Amino acid sequence: MALTLPPNTLALDIRALDALKQGAGSSAQAAQTTREAARQFESLFMHELVKSMRAATLKSGLMDSGQADLGQDLLDQQLALSLSGMPGGLSEAIRRQLARQMAGAAGDAGGDANGGANGGANGGANGGAKGPADGAPASSTLGLQPPAAASASVGAPSQERARFVQRLGHSAERVARDSGIPAGFMLGQAGHETGWGQSEIKHADGSNTFNLFGLKAGQGWAGKVAEVRTTEYVDGRPRKVLAKFRAYDSYEESLRDYARLINGSPRYAKARAQTGSVVAYATELQKAGYATDPGYARKLSGAIHSALRAQRTQT
Repeated sequence: MALTLPPNTLALDIRALDALKQGAGSSAQAAQTTREAARQFESLFMHELVKSMRAATLKSGLMDSGQADLGQDLLDQQLALSLSGMPGGLSEAIRRQLARQMAGAAGDAGGDANGGANGGANGGANGGAKGPADGAPASSTLGLQPPAAASASVGAPSQERARFVQRLGHSAERVARDSGIPAGFMLGQAGHETGWGQSEIKHADGSNTFNLFGLKAGQGWAGKVAEVRTTEYVDGRPRKVLAKFRAYDSYEESLRDYARLINGSPRYAKARAQTGSVVAYATELQKAGYATDPGYARKLSGAIHSALRAQRTQT
């Protein structure tokens, strides 16, 4: 249902506020509702600005009355509304901020889980395919999570994430000290790729490969291997493929292999330089081709924020 808020109505009107609330509950109208909410915020700001300017203006007192003040205030509201929503105005900045916050919330509540395999299973670490740390050819690098990770990671409860972070926390801290990659970043990405440990890559006999990042086994890989049917995005469309994944003897070994890839490959140099920002790090990984999922950076950002919160509660 389309947002029915008239263009000349303030959110101070209860009916207008209800229309905004209804629009906010519809994912199909999220962009339109965000734009309208930003315009309303700008109009409220402009109204306060006009009121402050008018209060600073000297009055003669001849025409002062309650009715005159009310009428002037109503006119000021309409003036503020007419000045809001212009291209390049304050509402554009507010809209971008609201969109980032909504995306972050979605990434935390569902994106890090929903993306656990929709970023892992549907494109998680496929991107390493252009050049791994060990110098293997394109077809031998990062891979994608098995499709099962998608269902396992959707709606992953917070206690599931907390247990995952606690279980791998000490190993991640040791690797972080040696590699310079924050432990929370690695834990968040590992959680994203494995559905917070619920859909890890297994050998045919069901034993664990300890592969936390979906790294593929290529010609340059001399270790253990597990063959898994997975989903990759080709030209934006999912496709089932049988891929060989690396297998390790421990989670710490997997974390160290990931750190070697990020630190040893020139294509991830920009990501390494952005370890002070969750969003920037995730964005640079996606730009470097780490994943084929177009929403990978947003989902990964949400997962890393979840891991960082879990770390803070455990210290």
